[in-house]
Amino acid sequence: MVPILSYRIQERTYGGLSPRARKKLQEIARSLETEQAARKKKLRCCFKPGTRLVRSWQGVLHEVTVLDSGYEYNGKSYKSLSIIARKITSTRWSGPLFFGTKRKAA
Repeated sequence: MVPILSYRIQERTYGGLSPRARKKLQEIARSLETEQAARKKKLRCCFKPGTRLVRSWQGVLHEVTVLDSGYEYNGKSYKSLSIIARKITSTRWSGPLFFGTKRKAA
């Protein structure tokens, strides 16, 4: 809270960000959003719709089907593998790690 208040006091005393700096920050934020969306799309595209991911967990076989807009598990659609992994294990798992689809670091 103190840093926010001190910034606000300085902003009132010396003026806020210049229009140029404000514009540059907005450009950076937009590029980060674009990169993040591209990363998500790139991860999902490594499997074609119809691909089945199978994992055995505590003696039970779990099957996930890749869809155009996410994944299907037990007749329900999900946006991410992580949600499915959490549903199966009741703990916070990374979906790609749980299903063995995580890419290895170069």
